[in-house]
Amino acid sequence: MIDKRPIRPDRLRQVPSGFSWVDHRLIRHRRLEGCPHSAWALYLFLVTVGDAQGLSYYSDASLGRHLQMDPVQLAAARRQLQAADLIAYAKPLYQVLALLDPPGAPASPEAPRLGQAVAVGDILRRVLAGGCR
Repeated sequence: MIDKRPIRPDRLRQVPSGFSWVDHRLIRHRRLEGCPHSAWALYLFLVTVGDAQGLSYYSDASLGRHLQMDPVQLAAARRQLQAADLIAYAKPLYQVLALLDPPGAPASPEAPRLGQAVAVGDILRRVLAGGCR
């Protein structure tokens, strides 16, 4: 077994209050597979700037400046993310959508793996339902 230790223990990531990490199902379920870097960049930017509901208002001009994309690249990246069912867009509002497990995909584990954050509400629901699993 590999002994994993932080390289920079002084810089361990923590979940910011009110927001969560990027969902690992993006990789596990290959949601961005085949998308160009521009789509990945736009998605990461929208996840980063969105509020707790995944909403953000950024103009095409502002997104283009931040991501160094021309209008054609930005529009293509947005269409790819919409086609992948990762974002919704109604100018000027973006919404990063909750990820749905694809049909036939193994169910997401009820309990998070070691090291994953758990919402307090989820813990309380488990306890009230009969204990932790």
